[in-house]
Amino acid sequence: MELLFAADSPPLHAIAAAKISGFSLNSKPSLPSGSPPTLLLEAGKRLYGTNVILRYIGRISSLPGFYGRDAYQASQIDEWLDYAPIFASGSEFEGACSFVDEYLLLNTFLAGYSLSIADVAVWIGLAGAGLRWESLRKSKKYQNLVRWFNSISTEYDAQLSELASTFLGKRGPAKVAASKLKEPQTSNSRSNTVENGVHTTETAGTRTFEVDLPDAEVGKVKLRFAPEPSGYLHIGHSKAALLNQYFAERYKGQVIIRFDDTNPDKESSEFVDNLLKDIETLGIKFSAITYTSDHFPQIMEMAEKLIREGKAYVDDTPREKMQQERMDGIESRCRINSVEENLNLWKEMIAGSERGLVCCLRGKLDMQDPNKSLRDPVYYRCNLTPHHRIGAKYKVYPTYDFCCPFVDAVEGITHALRSSEYHDRNDQYYRIQTDMGFRKVHIYEFSRLNMVYTLLSKRKLLWFVQNGKVESWDDPRFPTVQGIVRRGLKIEALIQFILEQGASKNLNLMEWDKLWAINKKIIDPVCPRHTAVIEERRVLLILTDGPNDPFVRILPKHKKYEGAGEKGVTYSNRLWIDYADAESISVNEEVTLKDWGNAIVKEIKKDENGVVTQLVGVLHLEGNVKKTKLKLTWLSDGNELVRLTLVDFDYLITKKKLEEDEDFTDVVNPCTRTETSALGESDMRNLKRGDVIQLERKGYYRCDVPLIRPSKPIVLFAIPDGKQQTVAK
Repeated sequence: MELLFAADSPPLHAIAAAKISGFSLNSKPSLPSGSPPTLLLEAGKRLYGTNVILRYIGRISSLPGFYGRDAYQASQIDEWLDYAPIFASGSEFEGACSFVDEYLLLNTFLAGYSLSIADVAVWIGLAGAGLRWESLRKSKKYQNLVRWFNSISTEYDAQLSELASTFLGKRGPAKVAASKLKEPQTSNSRSNTVENGVHTTETAGTRTFEVDLPDAEVGKVKLRFAPEPSGYLHIGHSKAALLNQYFAERYKGQVIIRFDDTNPDKESSEFVDNLLKDIETLGIKFSAITYTSDHFPQIMEMAEKLIREGKAYVDDTPREKMQQERMDGIESRCRINSVEENLNLWKEMIAGSERGLVCCLRGKLDMQDPNKSLRDPVYYRCNLTPHHRIGAKYKVYPTYDFCCPFVDAVEGITHALRSSEYHDRNDQYYRIQTDMGFRKVHIYEFSRLNMVYTLLSKRKLLWFVQNGKVESWDDPRFPTVQGIVRRGLKIEALIQFILEQGASKNLNLMEWDKLWAINKKIIDPVCPRHTAVIEERRVLLILTDGPNDPFVRILPKHKKYEGAGEKGVTYSNRLWIDYADAESISVNEEVTLKDWGNAIVKEIKKDENGVVTQLVGVLHLEGNVKKTKLKLTWLSDGNELVRLTLVDFDYLITKKKLEEDEDFTDVVNPCTRTETSALGESDMRNLKRGDVIQLERKGYYRCDVPLIRPSKPIVLFAIPDGKQQTVAK
């Protein structure tokens, strides 16, 4: 490719993106001043303009996510490209720095979870500001912005140094040194630690990581995400799914989805369908869907092979006694059975006969091994429950410990990601693969994601469903993907939250507040604003000089985001306000009516119990809104108001963390859902299910049930903002 441009206006964003992508770009400052940069392609094709060229480079780059991983991220990047020129405006430079600094408080990159052309554009804007940026960079004023700038400078030092020396050096002192400075070490930052094969950098609560998978070759890595279809995907599973995708993208490999369907008692097609829905919601890009049950014939052949080789035996020891013998390291009396006897009993198991039903197949490993998982684990058990995919064809089913190393090997998995709770069974996994005669599949561990006041066991979550403590698996109190999305969490917030945890093996008990704070950063800049008044004891404010004939003004739903649209607001001399506001007002106090102006309350009427029943006041629109203590939200009295039900949720259990032997039913929260009736402005009748809004001075909400008919209220679910305190004790 050949890039032509005017010498006085090089398209630095595009040149930097090309260098970072490793493209061979022949740059020629040969155009007249004022000419748009031109990219010459094969067959005489041309592209004009810095951002057009930059987007083209982003699209053809092999860097993951360089122009976004999906349409939403690409649109985010487009917004940043439109914003980047602000850094060339002297009067708005510091305001732009402040805006981006605040955004980067909870974001590692400007769009998505890896470097994009948006980062390149803003980096160039800062670097091109010369001394002005350098002076701010040395201060502590914009620490998040400096952290982001320095990390890019360090990561792409060679490419950006060359760019700086060629172009930026001509503009001022922000030369090569600008891209070589290391990030300052503060009490809040640690850099370049190595943990579990992961190079990590932690700064002010933000964690990024680079993965070193053992014996991994770029282009040859194959991973699997293997959920059991016995429930819906929850936040813990999401971490495993997203880490698999992250590693596959890093090594240009692939991920397959494998349903571990070996227990017909717990599994169903409903769970398969919803797991696929959740995987799609997370944006997991997989190359194939497989089922462990696809391999049942081959797994059974392997079991018989191990029996013939004396590496497995059939045992009819009662389960409780077998468990005790494994704990004590006592060999079963069946361990010395002949191959012929084992094969005969194996046939009884396959037939599901009365004799076979009391037996199981065990591996002959080492009953004296200190690692109890190696003490002759169970490989197969009888089960007469029909399988959700293949019916009653089989009477025996393999255990997870037996089929997992087999299927991983035959499906060509190179690295099996498992949470650290399986650590003690890693030796068992390798030993079984060795006995089967397979190559070694590398196990890569990461910590299980644990959340405060949260149960992630599917067995325990099922108890809440079966006992009517929640509506279903998508209940907004559940930690399932469908549940937290229904409560109002944006999936990009979940992805950012999980990827920030990295692949560390350290066990963490995470607070929900951090996740909801990330979510607020995403929804607040774009969600429409509406007004609602709590119905109970609402108070009428009568403006004696207000308009007798109501009139309507068209106002933006979000004063800083045009995309939120507009709404009609009715103004009249009869206004409803919240009781909490009414009882805090004094006679002759001047208050501000939001989106109107000031008013003075002249009279406060109360009943015999001292409850405020009505306010009387006059408009004082020339008053200074900055000097009033109370800024009131209000609704004009009229038939166009809509009925609302505002729903708040609490945690399902009242204890932050359960001990292993603790019964969760002892700490079930008796009150986890509260409803409040309210009135909303007329424009809310247009809300659709899933819309996220902010009710002024009340918080963020997601529409769960839109307007169906006037007599049925709109149902809005409260979205936590990362600051709310739970009532659970």
